[in-house]
Amino acid sequence: MKQIARDWLRRIAAALVSSMLLAAALPVSAQDLKIGLKTEPSSLDPHYHALIPNNQIAFHIFEALTMTDADGNLHPGLATSWKAISDTVWEFKLRPNVKFSDGSPFTAEDVVFTFGRTGKVPNSPSPFTIYSKQVIGFDIVDPLTIHLKTAAAAPALPLDMSFIAIMSKKAAKPDVAEGMTTEGLNQGQGLIGTGPFKYVEWKRGNQLVLERNEAYWGAKPAWKTVTFRPLTNSATRVAAMLAGDVDLIEDPPTDDLDRLKKDPKLRVSEFVSNRIIYIHMDHFAEPSIGIEGTNGKNPLKDKRVRQALSLAIDREAIGARIMENVGIPAGGFLPYPMFGAGKDERPDKYDLNKAKALLAEAGYPDGFSIALGTPNGRYINDIKVAQAVAAMWTRAGIKTKVDAAVPPVFFKSRDEFKYSAYMAGWGAGEVSNSLRSLVATPNREKGMGTTNKGRYSNPALDAKIEEALRTIDNDKRSALLQEATKIAMTDYALLPLHFEKSTWAMKQTITYPGRNDQMVRADFIKPAK
Repeated sequence: MKQIARDWLRRIAAALVSSMLLAAALPVSAQDLKIGLKTEPSSLDPHYHALIPNNQIAFHIFEALTMTDADGNLHPGLATSWKAISDTVWEFKLRPNVKFSDGSPFTAEDVVFTFGRTGKVPNSPSPFTIYSKQVIGFDIVDPLTIHLKTAAAAPALPLDMSFIAIMSKKAAKPDVAEGMTTEGLNQGQGLIGTGPFKYVEWKRGNQLVLERNEAYWGAKPAWKTVTFRPLTNSATRVAAMLAGDVDLIEDPPTDDLDRLKKDPKLRVSEFVSNRIIYIHMDHFAEPSIGIEGTNGKNPLKDKRVRQALSLAIDREAIGARIMENVGIPAGGFLPYPMFGAGKDERPDKYDLNKAKALLAEAGYPDGFSIALGTPNGRYINDIKVAQAVAAMWTRAGIKTKVDAAVPPVFFKSRDEFKYSAYMAGWGAGEVSNSLRSLVATPNREKGMGTTNKGRYSNPALDAKIEEALRTIDNDKRSALLQEATKIAMTDYALLPLHFEKSTWAMKQTITYPGRNDQMVRADFIKPAK
């Protein structure tokens, strides 16, 4: 008996040692995960601002009818299946036995409520109507079957659904037009979703804390709590990770990547993203804010000037020297072979002499002065890229100063049309999304041009986009999107710079493969085996 007792004691001791070693190998605790973000969300309202920092937080708490995987492929979400039952009706079968985090059941009523809300959120700087506006009506067949009606054929509707977070009708306040106010949601009021995590607290500028939703219908996340810390300075993010204050960071500095990859305590993930970094120009105002030396004229209305600005940019040099090979020069809206991207889309080649000749031909032989707006800390090396573009434009005779601001200030100024030219980014699942948002004539009723802050307008382009959006045949639709892209690029509606290659650095004790939409998703971060 004594021998048996000693054997059991040895086994218990061995098990304790094993569990201690396992705990030591995991970040801080197997239950807690800390993430360093370069940009915190501008709001917790999932329908306020179509922006990656907002969306990546929203989809921890909420879910959409459809979802995309790391490569951008479409999969079931809150809908288990979908099909077009006519040219203007899509049927979605909803997932059974799903509950919101307050215990109430998810039904088709919540889908209808959500779509009614997306167009009512006040002061939305980049509204979600780009995804929802084509839906003009609903038929609730039963609690788990819904028909979405469109005015015309809408082949991209299932993909659009992956961007719209479904909210709880039960949590809505009847005296609020949009069901719940953005201000209230920012304080956690009515922040009820079906996602893998629940809201705990948000101390703006300090931390956002979520906890695991134990009633989640899908695979449970590995983490009991997740803390997101906004660390806008890239060096600060790296220092926080090396000090053990966070377990994973997004967008480590490009000049630190080699060192981080060689550190045995760390791992780095890279993923070619669907994000284009581009420069938009003021096609509307005259005079234009930030332009001097033109006697009040807006030279950006002249295609020759826009072409000169493009030719003056050495994209290859920016990709190699500024982006340190995590930027791929862009000649369209999405990298090939994403849907609607053309294999032959090429960026303009750097040609300083031709740029100067075009400026002289347009009546600006001595150039003019312009301000280039940019966020500082939103995109990879954004301030450095803007400064490089400014130097290149100045070399061509267009004296350029950089007007940099922290992301919330930049986006507010951009949305108030305070820039004659600005640099920004956009990620999409297919080219129709980029065209609709960035270069279609702004029309809030149609949900078009929602992020076209250069106010570019081209009826021929609009017609081609709308034709593509109602074309069911995928091959024909892809061809139409390529034609639309060619119209936009030939007219220099905006100036593509590069596609970002996203990077994440983390402790060796965890793994995260990355995503082409650039989101940090804690539910896909796992303890390393």
